[in-house]
Amino acid sequence: MYLPDFEYYAPESIAETCQLLSQFGPRAKVIAGGSDIIVKMKKEVLAPEVLVSIKNLAELKKIEYVPGKGVVVGARVTHNDLYKSKLLAEKYASVSNAAGQMADNQVRNIGTLGGNISNAVPSADLPPIFIALNATVKLEGVNGERTMPLEDLFTGPGKTVLAQDEIITEVVIPDQKMTGSNYIKFGLRKSGALAVVGVAVAVEVENNVIKDARVALGAVAATPVRAKKTEEFLKGKTVTDELLAEAGVIASGECKPISDIRASAEYRTDLVRVFTKRALRKAIDEGHV
Repeated sequence: MYLPDFEYYAPESIAETCQLLSQFGPRAKVIAGGSDIIVKMKKEVLAPEVLVSIKNLAELKKIEYVPGKGVVVGARVTHNDLYKSKLLAEKYASVSNAAGQMADNQVRNIGTLGGNISNAVPSADLPPIFIALNATVKLEGVNGERTMPLEDLFTGPGKTVLAQDEIITEVVIPDQKMTGSNYIKFGLRKSGALAVVGVAVAVEVENNVIKDARVALGAVAATPVRAKKTEEFLKGKTVTDELLAEAGVIASGECKPISDIRASAEYRTDLVRVFTKRALRKAIDEGHV
């Protein structure tokens, strides 16, 4: 498998990047780590005439805490950067643990947060845990920047609201009262597997009462989805095993999985039930893990 011919640009600024994407239109694609787009080009799934690399945009390679804003993660941060981040291990180990479950070590070394999100693959591991933590995403283009809840970015499999001239520049986990969070996935191998189901939760618990909850599901709909009925059911209730079991049942009714080569829709639905209960228990008992 050989790569098709293409022009290559490596701009030195976000503004120049967006200008090139605008100039070449749909003929151009952004490349960061290249773990996805290069494979698709070799398989002749994609054939962009122009690749615009963001490798020189140092400002996108950051994981930092900004007081009053939250944890800011740049789009060029790799999965292993997330996995090994001391800041995330301290504040939101659920995020670093989710990154550590992705793909294999070689892919984690080059695959980026921005790429994982912008590809909009329903089984992607990172969107559910970021959505559970109420993360926002910043997009920048030739007409300026805009910020939105991450869950609003996705419109369908492989589809987002990104305009041709826009790139993802950062994701922010805001300061919050959530006392715990967790992500659980099931794949067909111990490592390097796509999620058959992914469940992420975040909870605020005080005196054994759930004051707030967010539940995000991956690989069971066309986009990552919030289990909002489950969230409302949990709020204001005392934690019991029966409560968490019922939450799992409700969450399983909020997903719309398909049957494919990896699992049936029925199996995925039952995994949502089981994993929602497990993730909630872990977040309640152990914090952000």
